[in-house]
This record gives sequence, structure tokens and C-alpha cells, in this order.
Amino acid sequence: MAGGLSITVLVENTVNRRGLLAEHGLAFWLERGGRRILFDTGQGMALAHNADKLGIDLSSANDVVLSHGHYDHTGGLLAALPEFKAAAVYADHEAFCDRFVRDSQTGVRSVRSPIESFEWLTRRVARVVRTDRGPVDLGDGIRLTGRIPRQNAFEDAGGAFYLDSACTRPDAVMDDQALYAETGSGVAVLLGCAHAGVVNTLDFICAATGKSRIFAVIGGMHLLNANEFRMEQTIRKLRDLDVQRVGLAHCTGFAAMARLNHELPNRCFPCVAGTRIEFEADLEESSRCHPKTKCR
Repeated sequence: MAGGLSITVLVENTVNRRGLLAEHGLAFWLERGGRRILFDTGQGMALAHNADKLGIDLSSANDVVLSHGHYDHTGGLLAALPEFKAAAVYADHEAFCDRFVRDSQTGVRSVRSPIESFEWLTRRVARVVRTDRGPVDLGDGIRLTGRIPRQNAFEDAGGAFYLDSACTRPDAVMDDQALYAETGSGVAVLLGCAHAGVVNTLDFICAATGKSRIFAVIGGMHLLNANEFRMEQTIRKLRDLDVQRVGLAHCTGFAAMARLNHELPNRCFPCVAGTRIEFEADLEESSRCHPKTKCR
């Protein structure tokens, strides 16, 4: 029987309340009973500030999960390493390599993590767990996908990502992973950027859980450059899985957010810094009528 789960958005591109900071990045704080998990860390400029304003003690984290090795998801770890000496860090062994993106506005720029290497990290925290060897059970009904198989042709990494500055070696961002948790409302999924593809990710989680429904999908979906077919397939998958809560954040993209909000009315919400999402605990079968999720 899983306890209640709360998810607080610590870092996101936008904010709508006084005293918090926004930055291009993402970080979630999960609490279930006495368990505390930091999922991604943003760039590092907003994490500690926002945590303090929201009354969250980063040093109480049991686990720190890195969804993939880009600067806007791992930079906060470097800035806050002294806080995490007692926490286990979960990351892909290949997350901290050189990485670049090419776009029409900024040209070629580095998007690598400021973490020097996986081995460098292992010398500075209590425990580092590789997630490239398969799914990881964090306990308390919370799991990591590890690497996600790329099984459809319409999803790619979501942009022009490369492993070299000359842009000759495409980067599929194979280290991308998601977190999912059992709740009284159903399965809740946290995405960093979904470089593996939203559909690939949800298919993998459904196969792992044996579920045909997902209650909530929250985070970055990297649909900035998605063509019409990919958008149609993503929306169809969210409908087929009867997803009730879609938290739109970070790299999903303005046009994609607008489209999802239109196609999935009353299900989408802006997942800005400071947002808190609460899931009820598993209920006894006799009282399992209308599990609810609260967002504020």
C-alpha cells in the first residue's frame, strides 16, 4: 500500500509567484512519507533559492535522480554538491560527455553537463548508481525506467543534438530516463525532457507496470520541433492511456503546449516553479471511488 505522494516544481522556465526564480531548466522535489527525492536539478542558479523560499531542505534528500546529462538538468547538482553528501545519485554512465546543439538562432553551442565525468561524481557523493543497466526500483512504489527503447520511427531526440562541435556525430541522448510512481489515483510519470519520445516512454512504463492507463504525465516533452504526425501520435497516446493530468513544462514548446491544452481540455495545467501536485495514497478497495489529484 503506497502512501500519498507530493511533487513540487523547484525549477522551471517560468514562475508566477513572488520570491521565486525562473531559469531554463527543470527540477522536481518528491515526498512520500519520510522519503525525499530530487528529480533533476536545473542549471544551478534557482535550485537553492527556490528550495529555501518553499521551505524545502535539500540536504534531506535520500536520492538525486538525473534524467539525462544536459546542463539545464544537472547544473544544480554541481552547485549544491555539499548538500547531497548523504544522498544516492542515479545517473547514466554516459551522461557526462561532450554534447552540442545546433539551431538557427544561436548556432552551435555546448549543452553538456558541468559534471566532469561519472567517475568524478563517484568521488564526491556517498553513492552513485548507474541507470544504464536497466530499470531501478527506488522503493516505496517509485521506479526509474533507465534507458528507454526507441521503438517507433516518428520520435527522435527532439532537436539537432550532436556529440561533437563539428556536428558530424548525432546524439540520440540515449541516457534519457523517466521516473514513475504508483499512487491511489494511478501511475504518475515524471519526464525530464523525454528525449526518448513521450510515446516510447509511456509504452515502456505500461509494459513495465502491466497497466493500460496512466493517470498523470508531468514535465518536459521536447515537442518544440515536432511535426504534425508526431503531435497527432502523442495526443492519441495520451488519450488512449486516459491520462487525466498533463503538467506542461520546460521544453514542451509553446505551440505544443497550446495544442495539447486544446486537444485535451481540462486535463492540462502549467507546471511552473512553485507548483505543488498532491496524489492520494492507495485507498482500501471499499473506499476506492474517486481518487483525486490536487495542483496548486
